[in-house]
Amino acid sequence: MKIYSVTDPEFKPYGQIVSGMPEMVEEILSALAKTPLPEATGYVPEEPALQELPAAVEVSEHLFGGMPVQLGWCNGHNTKLNCLEYHRNSEFNLGTEDFILLLAKQEEIVDGVLDTAKVKAFKVPAGVMVEVYATALHYAPCHCNPDKGFRVLVALPKGTNMEKPQIAPRTAEDKLLWACNKWLLAHKDSAEAGEGAYVGLAGDNIDIAKLI
Repeated sequence: MKIYSVTDPEFKPYGQIVSGMPEMVEEILSALAKTPLPEATGYVPEEPALQELPAAVEVSEHLFGGMPVQLGWCNGHNTKLNCLEYHRNSEFNLGTEDFILLLAKQEEIVDGVLDTAKVKAFKVPAGVMVEVYATALHYAPCHCNPDKGFRVLVALPKGTNMEKPQIAPRTAEDKLLWACNKWLLAHKDSAEAGEGAYVGLAGDNIDIAKLI
């Protein structure tokens, strides 16, 4: 597997770099640097220290067009794919350290299954904010340096990744619904599959440990 950069043209179908708001980025990075760094991977959908920043208003106004937003984090250490998810909207990520995103395209799901050979890896430099499009399948970041791990902003519409709505399944997609505004495809070897998540990733559970 080749690790591309988000500055490479290969990233264009999956997302884009956000520019023009350096003060907002610096404010978020300063607060993000003070969040925990788990030995594994931790996720907090809404972090008060981020949510209370003036920058949170800018995220709402300039990145989500005025929608209510939640600023959380995904921090820790990780080298594996495990799952892929998507939302009905873009997600914005920003890291205090370099990190890697493993991405695929929603259109590459065939009959509810995605071949992990379709997954591509993209390195995001520290301090660079990226938009990951709604149609880009993604999950937890991977670290570039095991000694530093990763601290990554996760900005989404308010309520995303919160409690799953209790609905009677009516569509084929309903079996993928794992939380509010979160559709998930798990690899059979992932912890999420063991918890009952829909197994929709076929092929290797990608591990980039030897590539970094």
